[in-house]
This record gives sequence, C-alpha cells and structure tokens, in this order.
Amino acid sequence: MSHPASSPSPVDALLVVDVQSAFVTGDGAVPAAARLLERTTDLIARARRGGAIVVHLQNDGPSGSDDEPHTPGWELHHRVESGPTEVVIRKTRDDGFDGTPLAGLLTEAGVTSLAVCGVMSEMCVQATARTALELGYRVVLPHDAHATQDIPAAPGISDRVPAHTVSRVAAWALGDDAEVTTPAAEVTFGAVPART
Repeated sequence: MSHPASSPSPVDALLVVDVQSAFVTGDGAVPAAARLLERTTDLIARARRGGAIVVHLQNDGPSGSDDEPHTPGWELHHRVESGPTEVVIRKTRDDGFDGTPLAGLLTEAGVTSLAVCGVMSEMCVQATARTALELGYRVVLPHDAHATQDIPAAPGISDRVPAHTVSRVAAWALGDDAEVTTPAAEVTFGAVPART
C-alpha cells in the first residue's frame, strides 16, 4: 500500500466526529485526550480562518449511555460558531452520512475534499471517512487527530490492543485512497471553489 505522506493541497471541509464530553473528559476519556483536543482545536481554528465548511457531528446515544442526548456527556466539547459555514449535525449511527443531511449539505456547498478528525477511530471516524471516499470525496484523516479506547484482552483471542494501534489499523484499513499519514499540522484549508 502506498498511502500519501502529506496533504499537498487544501481541503474545503472539516468533519469533527463526536468530540463530546463523555469521550474526551473525565474517566471515560480516550487515552491522550489532551493531545487530541489540541489537534482538533487547531484544525477547527484553521478551517474557520481558511473559509472551509466545519461540520460538528454529535452522536445521540441510547438511553442510559454516556452520550445520551441532553446529558453532560453528550455536549460537544468545542464551541460552535453556527452560521453558513459551520453547523452541527446529530446522528444515531456510526456513519455520519447515514440518515443525516450531511451528504446534501456538502453537495450543496460544493465540497470536493475534506478532513476528518475525532472519536472513535474504528467506529464513527472510520465509518464516516469510508462513506466519504465512496461518495468520491478526497479524504484526509490526520493520523494524530483521531483517537479511541484500548481494546480489552480477550482470553484465547488476543492480549489488550493499545488505543494507538487500534487507531492506526482503523485508518490504514481505509485503503490507498485515504490520506492517513498526514499530521494535523500539515492539513491546510480553503474555501469551496466558486462554481462556474
């Protein structure tokens, strides 16, 4: 496999996947949550400055879950600057495109390329990135801007799998079309090109 090593041209949208209090603060936070939040904070700020579309995906978990709607854990960690280029889209499935207006919003805006960041790498991040690829978007998944939990040991199956390994495999499994070795600091943003 020959995954691209860097992101040479700007992307025109940023998808921030499930960066909610339950997953990035407190006892349930992903390992290295502080580092993840530094990266996502920087990506959001640079996407705004570049005029890119910013979409915050917010998972509505089932009753009793850490991300049950309108509980403290469900709240988005990052402040949202709602407007024509920044929105929140709520979802109930891993894939941010499944049953949501995300595809229509990106199409209407003229988006052709996007970066994806957030949690959890092998679930909502990967599912959303995979559908974006299937829809023909150029996808950048910065290797240091998505995270997950360790996979616990399973007797007779495997030892504990560290979170950073799970994240790496989840990204790599997207195949050659996704840019998965780019660091967040190298992702650049621009406004959606004007349609002619």
